[in-house]
Amino acid sequence: PAFRPLQEEIIRSVCAGKDTLGLMPTGGGKSITFQVPALAMDGICLVITPLIALMRDQVDNLRRVGIKATAVYSGMSHQEIAGELENCVSGQNKFLYVSPERIATGLFREKLQAMNVCLLVVDESHCISQWGYDFRPSYLHIADIREQLPSVPVLALTATATPEVVDDIQGRLLFQEKNVFRKSFVRPNLAYIVRRTEDKLGTLAYILGKVPGTAIVYARNRKLTKEVAIFLQQSGISADFFHAGLSREEKAIRQSRWKNNECRVIVATNAFGMGIDKSDVRFVIHYNMPKDLESYYQEAGRAGRDGAPSSCILLYSGQDVRTNEFLITHSEPREDLDPRTAEQLRERDLQRLRQMTGYCRTRRCLRQYILHYFGEHAPDTCSACYNCLHNFEEVDVSRDAKAIVACIAKTGQHFGVGVIAETLCGADTERVRKYHMDREDTYGALGQLTQKEVQERIRFLLDQGVLELSPGQYPVLRLTERAEDVMYGESALQMKTLRE
Repeated sequence: PAFRPLQEEIIRSVCAGKDTLGLMPTGGGKSITFQVPALAMDGICLVITPLIALMRDQVDNLRRVGIKATAVYSGMSHQEIAGELENCVSGQNKFLYVSPERIATGLFREKLQAMNVCLLVVDESHCISQWGYDFRPSYLHIADIREQLPSVPVLALTATATPEVVDDIQGRLLFQEKNVFRKSFVRPNLAYIVRRTEDKLGTLAYILGKVPGTAIVYARNRKLTKEVAIFLQQSGISADFFHAGLSREEKAIRQSRWKNNECRVIVATNAFGMGIDKSDVRFVIHYNMPKDLESYYQEAGRAGRDGAPSSCILLYSGQDVRTNEFLITHSEPREDLDPRTAEQLRERDLQRLRQMTGYCRTRRCLRQYILHYFGEHAPDTCSACYNCLHNFEEVDVSRDAKAIVACIAKTGQHFGVGVIAETLCGADTERVRKYHMDREDTYGALGQLTQKEVQERIRFLLDQGVLELSPGQYPVLRLTERAEDVMYGESALQMKTLRE
């Protein structure tokens, strides 16, 4: 069979001894890009990955076809680890999978020195970047491994990375020169849909009852997976739940029933789906809004791997934003981070949450929104997502935009969306009186609109890059360079709004 897009190019790069970064969306066939070249090389291939379930799965698959492979991860005894590493030193294995926590230990470093390593593979390589959405300090030790094995090429792999993270990965992994292979983030068979609803259970049952097909429903926590699955069962829909708290045997049974189409819908926490090869998932539905677009894209990408039309549906409510903000700002301090780094990551998590919230609220093409986030150009319409197919009309908001920009500028760029909207509407609220906003000449400038309509226009200007939100727990609106064009330019600003 032929290689999938990008696989052959990455394999050729690795075989030429070049440090290589491969960006391949979920389902792109990442494992082939290191298994094929490693089999053609003399020595052992070292694969660093944080996903223990994926390790076991790949080791089992390799052994099934007669290739010797092993894995070392947290939870194994010292004696077990020492034995497996010794087998690698003596050349009994072709592939060694190891968790990032293991590579810093003295035992591993000692045994590594004696191994004939031909290729270093870093899976989920975005974890090495503090700009990434899942930074793991244990990944920083990989640079030490590179110094210990200076002549061994590295292959870094990830499904999702912004341009900033792409540069950071190559720097932290000590690439000799930049060398990136990108597969387009476009999945043309996927339709992206955001449904704003306060009755998520009812909406979910309606969707699954109306259209056939296998589905994954992602829920925020273990308790919710069970509650949602029971509700679906009571609604006559074949469903079960899955989370890390189940026994290994129970997980295997439920996963097998779902894979074999004995159970139609699996309601799970976000770890479900990693390394699971089921190509005919017709729906991936997020019951709760994720904290960032990287997570959303990766999880939604488990739909339609067979290329058939499939849907990625996000059920959104305003409570999702408040819950995620609370979880980010009140999360337990990570013991592996110093206070300064922890605070920087919290700020970045809040910024990513704002981007995710923007996706749920935008009237732009949803596919374009995702692609722009990952640094890829996209047309204004995909003719497939909810926003492109829905009944919108374009409204000229040029005058409203000028009033919003003027209000923000004249009040010193010190206030958030709520206060600015109340001021422009001429609202008589405690906040307006407290900050004397009723004395501003922009007070009531958009009195013909409701606060919700003004907020919608502010979000549109954020989406267009005219405004930006400051970092921090209490973001304020700031003007960008584009604000001057809005204030003094002649071109009209057209905003999509739902047709009455």
